[in-house]
Amino acid sequence: MVSQLVVRAVPPFLLPREAGTVLPDAENMLDGPELARARAMAPAARDRFLAGRIAQRLFVAELLAVPATHLTATYSCLRCGAGPNVSHGRPGYLVDGVPAPVALSLSRADGWTLLAAVTAPAPELRLGVDVEDPARTGFDGFTDVALTAAEKRTVRHLTDSPLLAARARLWARKEAWLKMNGDGLRTAPAGVDVLARRELRDLDPAESGLPAYLAAAVALSA
Repeated sequence: MVSQLVVRAVPPFLLPREAGTVLPDAENMLDGPELARARAMAPAARDRFLAGRIAQRLFVAELLAVPATHLTATYSCLRCGAGPNVSHGRPGYLVDGVPAPVALSLSRADGWTLLAAVTAPAPELRLGVDVEDPARTGFDGFTDVALTAAEKRTVRHLTDSPLLAARARLWARKEAWLKMNGDGLRTAPAGVDVLARRELRDLDPAESGLPAYLAAAVALSA
């Protein structure tokens, strides 16, 4: 298998009847810990969560050319550990009990799900992907919470939609970087400068399949 980065966007539900198929599909395809986590959620959040997990599983099954039912989810969390009983953290799968040769990351924004995978990854390779809705960066204090001094200088001349778009781009890069490192928001975003890191790059709509108003980025460890 050739090692390559693959990204795919999954659109929101377009019709109510599409949401109605999520729970039966999930019960037929997903693992017990995933379903248990979903049962603790409100219905709308549950459906989004399950749809993302189904999409991720089908994505991996397609990349590896195996039936989705042969996959077992195995997540890793710095606090909770790793294995089939963990349903959060860095995603991974077993194929018939053997670790799948794929590195994964997933992100959601405004109903869209962005999936990223590296097939046949090197042993220490790490992957992070993120998608952000500019509308969610419009709150007072965003720059102080999220941006470094150098990043603040790059956006201080902007206003309105261009400002929100620039903020979203930087936030997507930070989230992708922190996911790649496994830190998440345990690391203060304002202390992570993402203007020029060689492991990071933006994903344009032609590559990601996302609508142009969303910002997306991917981080790959060297």
